[in-house]
Amino acid sequence: MKMMFASRCQQGRRDENQDRTGAQLDDERACFLVCDGVAGLPGGDYAAQLVRDTLLSAVQNSRSFTPATTQAAITLCQQTLAAEQGKNPKFSRMSTTLAALFIDREKQRAWWAHAGDSRVYHFRHGTLCEVTRDHSLTQHLQEAGYENSGINSNLLYNALGTEPVRPVTFSSAIDLQDGDAFLVCTDGFWLNLTTQEMEQALRMVNACEEWLTLMEQAVNRSDKRDNLSALAIWIGEPQDATLLYSQADAARFVPPHY
Repeated sequence: MKMMFASRCQQGRRDENQDRTGAQLDDERACFLVCDGVAGLPGGDYAAQLVRDTLLSAVQNSRSFTPATTQAAITLCQQTLAAEQGKNPKFSRMSTTLAALFIDREKQRAWWAHAGDSRVYHFRHGTLCEVTRDHSLTQHLQEAGYENSGINSNLLYNALGTEPVRPVTFSSAIDLQDGDAFLVCTDGFWLNLTTQEMEQALRMVNACEEWLTLMEQAVNRSDKRDNLSALAIWIGEPQDATLLYSQADAARFVPPHY
């Protein structure tokens, strides 16, 4: 199964970058992830790095590769993080978001998991099929039908390392198709792009790296403040079905010439 990916991790107007990205793949399996250390508490960067390294190692060393084994790997991440919290009082509340995409290359299936407001997007033939639902107060209010404007979008009710411990959300496994594309990213990335802009950028390119570059350039032209991290993953040849756009639709991605 042909698969391509590209990644970015960029510091915004922050004193430090607590984002971590990771990718582990071979002929049988693949894992792509982002972690965003929760700000305001010491150790967010360490929590993000610890979860990234633990998850990638567990996926690589697991004898089998199923939704159940990846769920066990994330449980191991939670246990490892809790153990480190207990060793150092300064880091007793460190926590991180997680968004992870898992691909079984032999069976051509994929599933994903997330905690917090880092996201996984799935596009099929240039159109959004599914996106994770944030574990945030703004998302909760929106789904309940309440006004959420003015609410701090960084208020999370779930992340790895928080108390009480809440389960990570897992998707169902899907069968992959030629033309599938995925975006795994932190909130610093998706907050500056609409879903329609992600779709439009996908229709304008013929390489995975170009898709991510085009979106990154659009984010950089916005009033971004947060760190941003993202991985773009293509299955097969998405450009065969998506390379179609109009000049008007491309305005966000192509700077005007004077």
